[in-house]
Amino acid sequence: MRHFLLALFCCLSLHAVAGVDTAVLKQLASEESDDKIAAIQKLARSADPDAIKTLHDLAEGTLKDDKGEDITVNNRVRREIDAALAALRLFDADPVARLSAAKEVAANADASMAPVLAKALAKESDPKIKGLLAEAHALATLKDAKPEVRIAAAKALASSADPNIKAVLKAQSEEANEAESLVRRAAFQSYLEVKDRLTLAETVGKIFSGLSLGSILLLAALGLAITYGVMGVINMAHGELLMIGAYATFGMQTLFRNHLPDYLDWYLLAAVPVAFFAAAGVGVLLERTVIRWLYGRPLETLLATWGLSLMLIQAARVLFGAQNVEVANPSWMSGGLEILPSIVLPLNRIVIVGFSLFVLALVWALMNKTRLGMFVRAVTQNRPMAGCVGVPTTRIDTVAFALGAGIAGLGGVALSQIANVGPDMGQGYIVDSFMVVVLGGVGQLAGAVWAALGLGIVSKFLESWAGAVIAKIVVLVFIIVFIQKRPQGLFALKGRFVEN
Repeated sequence: MRHFLLALFCCLSLHAVAGVDTAVLKQLASEESDDKIAAIQKLARSADPDAIKTLHDLAEGTLKDDKGEDITVNNRVRREIDAALAALRLFDADPVARLSAAKEVAANADASMAPVLAKALAKESDPKIKGLLAEAHALATLKDAKPEVRIAAAKALASSADPNIKAVLKAQSEEANEAESLVRRAAFQSYLEVKDRLTLAETVGKIFSGLSLGSILLLAALGLAITYGVMGVINMAHGELLMIGAYATFGMQTLFRNHLPDYLDWYLLAAVPVAFFAAAGVGVLLERTVIRWLYGRPLETLLATWGLSLMLIQAARVLFGAQNVEVANPSWMSGGLEILPSIVLPLNRIVIVGFSLFVLALVWALMNKTRLGMFVRAVTQNRPMAGCVGVPTTRIDTVAFALGAGIAGLGGVALSQIANVGPDMGQGYIVDSFMVVVLGGVGQLAGAVWAALGLGIVSKFLESWAGAVIAKIVVLVFIIVFIQKRPQGLFALKGRFVEN
């Protein structure tokens, strides 16, 4: 009697599980994986919300057969369960859940999912989710028995920007067993459209990466363009001024994290003036103690500033340690902007490009709309004549060096958001910064802008073609040849003293 009651209880439980048909549940309890998979696909096609609980129980091993024993699944069946759960979530009331499910289904669509995808597509109202579902449905029907269905599926996939769909269409267009030439032709035409779209997306991605690299080079080179143009100093410690700005950013992050955790997302804004004045202060110290006594002696200046760079690197190691430190992006700089399925523009790099343009605008206004800028331009063009008309050239040297160092500190703030912050981080940018200055023209802000952005974009295209090392060699050779033909750079200084 006890066994009978137990069996009756199990049968009733099995029938009552989430309101799902008993025959399907018995099929789930089969020893054969194919039977279980067929039952799982039936549940997915049903679009019944009650089926979700059954599949969850099956995945967690809590679903029982008519003997009261747990129904076990292997990895193959578990994959089918995951796909079925994703398909069932397409009918969730939450659009975020539906979007996540649509992305998951689109990546694993097959012919068995075509009915449930068609049902979800008919019910969906969100344009973004509807587009993903249409793409997934087209993929699922690409192997349909009817040629007209396959042609319609191939044409529907022409608007995609997914590299995986490009590969699927190419395989379909080359399939030897495909008897209908119209199907192959439609698949090949869609393949070409997807290929062109992906090529455009890849080009946009490279240009953006080049602009991002160029914006960093611009911030690093702007200050160098000012100091090199005014004083003719080859400052090999300029990269370490970027490092000071990056460590100032790390310091502000630590301060906010320890004392103002509720405002941690705003540490970066506070770091901007701190980094500027920290790097500017170090710049003034270097100019007053060492560089001032070496004007007109380029070789000695180069060796002295190289020694200063080593001292600054060692000082950073003593203060912060030899290991890199973590500088995290604020939440408003995390994530990316998806312009195509294969192209996501990181928000931190978008902000850095905007920040670089903002700094450039401020420097331009300072150099062209203020008395200080007029003095700097006068000293750059003709130092003896500027001194004769009352320009305090010695003071301008100090202010210009402080300004250039401060701008480098701002470059360190930007660099801290995309690269490791460590004692040696500035070493990789000093040579590139000098290349920007020389190519653009000494003391020319416009030249520095075009040279930085141009070198950034060209470098990214060359890297995709020949690798980073070869790209750097090609860029260096080009600059050497260019300077041989045009020593004044892209933009030459204007002035009687210079022209003479």
